[in-house]
Amino acid sequence: MASWDIMHGSRAVAEAVRLADVDVIAAYPITPQTHIVEDTAKMVADGDIRAEYVKVESEHSAMSVVIAASGTGARTFTATASQGLALMWEMLFVASGMRLPVVMVNANRALSAPISIWNDQQDSIASRDVGWIQLYVETNQEALDTTLMAYRIAEDAGVQLPVMVCMDGFVLTHTVEPVEVPDEEQVSKFLPKFKPQQYLDPKDPMALGPIAFPNVYTELRAMQQQAMDGAMSVIEKVNDEFSAVFNRSYGNGLVEEFKTEDAEVIIVTLGSVAGTIKDVIDERGDSKVGLLRIKSFRPLPEDEIRRALKGAKVVGVIEKDVSIGLGKGALASEVRDVMYGSGDSKILSFIAGLGGRDITLDSVRGVIDTCEKALSEDVETVHWVDLKTE
Repeated sequence: MASWDIMHGSRAVAEAVRLADVDVIAAYPITPQTHIVEDTAKMVADGDIRAEYVKVESEHSAMSVVIAASGTGARTFTATASQGLALMWEMLFVASGMRLPVVMVNANRALSAPISIWNDQQDSIASRDVGWIQLYVETNQEALDTTLMAYRIAEDAGVQLPVMVCMDGFVLTHTVEPVEVPDEEQVSKFLPKFKPQQYLDPKDPMALGPIAFPNVYTELRAMQQQAMDGAMSVIEKVNDEFSAVFNRSYGNGLVEEFKTEDAEVIIVTLGSVAGTIKDVIDERGDSKVGLLRIKSFRPLPEDEIRRALKGAKVVGVIEKDVSIGLGKGALASEVRDVMYGSGDSKILSFIAGLGGRDITLDSVRGVIDTCEKALSEDVETVHWVDLKTE
């Protein structure tokens, strides 16, 4: 039977790895994901996970190990954060280009310099073009559930792409919440044994990731994009099937709407800050403000975003990243692109929470006040939330 427990987000992810019955885990510690590889190490040592646990010398090597293992038909897992994700960058392209269904959890953390161990989402946002599916979670329960769903999505015959589950460092990894740990028998029905589509076999030799001359390289990239496009329907399907088995779902798996119907102002965001925004919307007690939480940043569900935002007069995008040189958040830029020609909504970019600065209830109230002001007058399109001006 399923069981309830109070646990850190890192432990919730480790439970998902145990339930997924992985074959190979590559481990290199980096704050704030270290608890994930520590917990899985203990589970392997105790016999709760029957997997090869490979301790490596760097995050680049961690990704190299899961690429090699996945290429032989193994179900794999690793985790990282921040500079670790940056060090993997070369191999992220390799995993995607070789169409390997690797699953990795990224504990979102600010990038250096200056050094920060605290949360923002600059690391995964900066990796948005490497060809990985990116799924952002709001709670520890969603981190566990999404890690399980990630294997179904990645291993789907029509997808065959790696998946990055993004959870806010410290905000989730080191915070304890009630989590329901599913029953192993239920999970085995939802997530059967891995049957690889292609893998290295000495009896049937083939090459993975060989040189591609100019006459085929473009077509291979186009195939990756086609797989990413097709992944949207798979994400929805897996979310529905997960809901049928475990009685939990997260919107349609791509986006989650909260009181968006008839809202004049809709806030758009990624990750755990959605909970704070929901609290502020609830305390208002009116129907003028709603929330659109984007769970799937890659693939970006353009049709879902357009549908959800088409009636809003003002859209305020709160995100924990900034595209230096563009001068606004990357998500805000993409939302503006998606909504181009779809109405007269004003789209405002709110850069918040960089380097772990708290996005408080008052911070969100201030964002909503600015959006409501924009209903009747011109305001700046880019705002740095709680910026110290002295």
